[in-house]
Amino acid sequence: MAKLWGGRFQKSAEAWVDEFGASIGFDQQLVMEDIEGSVAHVTMLGAQEILPAEDVAKILEGLAQLKEKADAGELEFSVANEDIHLNLEKMLIDLIGPVGGKLHTGRSRNDQVATDMHLFLKKRVPEVIGLIENFQKTILEQAEQHVETIAPGYTHLQRAQPISFAHHLMVYFWQLQRDKERFSESMKRIDILPLGAGAMAGTTFPIDRLKSAELLGFADVYANSMDAVSDRDFIVEFLSNSALLMTHLSRFAEEIIIWSTDEFKFIELDDAFSTGSSIMPQKKNPDMAELIRGKAGRAFGNLIGLLTVLKGTPLTYNKDMQEDKEGMFDTMETVLGSLKIFEGMVRTMTVNTQRLHGAVHSDFSNATELADYLATKGMPFREAHEVTGKLVFTCIQQGIYLLDLPLEEMKKESALIEADIYEVLAPEAAVRRRNSLGGTGFEQVKIQLAKAKELL
Repeated sequence: MAKLWGGRFQKSAEAWVDEFGASIGFDQQLVMEDIEGSVAHVTMLGAQEILPAEDVAKILEGLAQLKEKADAGELEFSVANEDIHLNLEKMLIDLIGPVGGKLHTGRSRNDQVATDMHLFLKKRVPEVIGLIENFQKTILEQAEQHVETIAPGYTHLQRAQPISFAHHLMVYFWQLQRDKERFSESMKRIDILPLGAGAMAGTTFPIDRLKSAELLGFADVYANSMDAVSDRDFIVEFLSNSALLMTHLSRFAEEIIIWSTDEFKFIELDDAFSTGSSIMPQKKNPDMAELIRGKAGRAFGNLIGLLTVLKGTPLTYNKDMQEDKEGMFDTMETVLGSLKIFEGMVRTMTVNTQRLHGAVHSDFSNATELADYLATKGMPFREAHEVTGKLVFTCIQQGIYLLDLPLEEMKKESALIEADIYEVLAPEAAVRRRNSLGGTGFEQVKIQLAKAKELL
C-alpha cells in the first residue's frame, strides 16, 4: 500500500519495520479528538476561503460519517497507515474521494498530534478533578461521624498521641485538595492550542489560528510555532500531578491495609472491595487497596519515562515523541480507576470504634500529657520529660499503664503531681485539650470540617 507521504521514496519498509514504527495500536484512543480537530481545521479553511465551500461541505460530511462509525466501534485501523491521523485521512479519501486529501492543507501531523493530546487532557483532567472532589466528600462524610472517636496517632508506626479519628481522615482530604488545585492550575497550560503551527515553522496559507481556537474552545494559541509542536510540558505536568496524587492514594491505601489486619482491627472493608484466598478459607484480603498501592508505581514510571524521552531531543519534533502517549493513556486510566475504587472503599468501610477506644486506653500515648502537666506547674520541660519517662518505665515493669499507676507511685518522682492527673491522662481529655489552631481537639476538628465544606 502506498504511503500518503511516500512520493519521495523508491523503496518500502518491510512489514515488521512498519509495525515497529506504527503507533495506531495505542493512538487510536485519540480518534474522537482527531476528528474534532479536523472538523475545526476544515471549517476554518472554509471560512478563510482557502478551500471552496463545496469541498468543505463534502469533507465535513465525510468526517461526520467517520465519527458515527467510531461511535459504533466500526472503524478498522491499519498498521500500514501508521497512526490515527493517516488512518483517518485514508478512510476519508476512500469515503469521499480525492477531495479528502485537501483536509491536510495548512496542517502537519506535528501540530495535529499535539492538538489531539491537548484535547484529550482538556476533556479528561476535569473528570479527574470531579472524582477527586467526590472522594473528598466521602472522606468528609466519614470524618463527620468520627469527630469524637479517639484513635492512636503514630510516628515511626509506634503509638505517639491520642487523636480524633476524624482528624486523621482529614489529612487525606487536604492532600487531595492540593492535588485538585494542581490539576486545576495545569488546565492553563492544557488550554493552549498548537493547531496551525504546521510542521514547525507555520504555514504560507492565510489560516486563522484564533478561529480554530474558538471552534475548539481553547483559551489561547501558542505564540511560537516551534514551541507548539515540541512542547510536551503539559503532559509532563499531568503525569507529575498524577504521580503525586497516586503517592497520596498509596499512603492512604497502606493505612487501610494496616488498619484492616487482625493485629489492628481498626476498620473492616466491605466485601465488594476485598477478595478471598484460593487455599485459606478464612482470608479477607484488602486487594483493591493493595492494587492501588502497586499501581502508583505505574504512574511514577510513566513520568520518568517521558522526562527521559524529552531530555535529549533537539527542537522541534522527533520520532522519540511518539512515546509520549502510552504513558499518558495508562496514567489517566490508572488515576480514574483508583479514585473510583478508593471512594467506594472508604464510603463502605466500617470503623471499629470499640477497638479504637480499647487501643488508646492500653498504651502510653498519653505520656506527653503528663510531661505537659508538670511543665504547666513550673517544671522545665526537659526535666518533666525525664520524670515522665521514669514513670513509664515503672509501668512497663509492672505491666500496667499510666492511668493504672497509684498516685503515691507518681509522687515518688515528683511532688507536683496531684489527683487531677487522672483527668488529664484520660485520652478523651488529652484530645480535647489540644485546641491549638489546626490541632486534633474536637472544636478545632469541627472548624476544620466547616472549612472543608466551604471549599466543596
